[in-house]
Amino acid sequence: MGSTVYQLSTSMSHKTLMGTVMAFDFGEKNIGVAIGEMQLRLAHPLATVNDVHTERRFDSIALLIDEWKPVLLVVGLPTHADGTEHELTRLSQRFARRLKGRFDIKTELVDERYTSITAGVALRESGIRGKKQNPLLDQVAAQQILQSYFDGHYATA
Repeated sequence: MGSTVYQLSTSMSHKTLMGTVMAFDFGEKNIGVAIGEMQLRLAHPLATVNDVHTERRFDSIALLIDEWKPVLLVVGLPTHADGTEHELTRLSQRFARRLKGRFDIKTELVDERYTSITAGVALRESGIRGKKQNPLLDQVAAQQILQSYFDGHYATA
């Protein structure tokens, strides 16, 4: 799992930013959401947005943002194993731009290669197997994305 970060906004340094961070594992059917605090650098699964309609997705996200008041949004950037882009890469980039435009919160893209695999492993290790993983998989993948962000930004801090 990588920790490459792509910034959409450079108004603040991550070293001066304090508060809640919300992360997203974008998918065409579901969006996993995780939450964490800059001070603790620990990510936690939060929710899964299950809707294919864009406006309802953003309405659900708006409710989460209103409740948690994040200072930063992190979106997983899927690529092929060799780092080349594919269609979901472009859709995730568009989703990140829309989050930034709609909510005016600093938004960063983070390499998410293998997060779904590691999320599945983490759930199995917790005793959650098979179809019981489905409602949790996306939010645990978002947790992996956010933890990767924290680990990558603070490895040398």
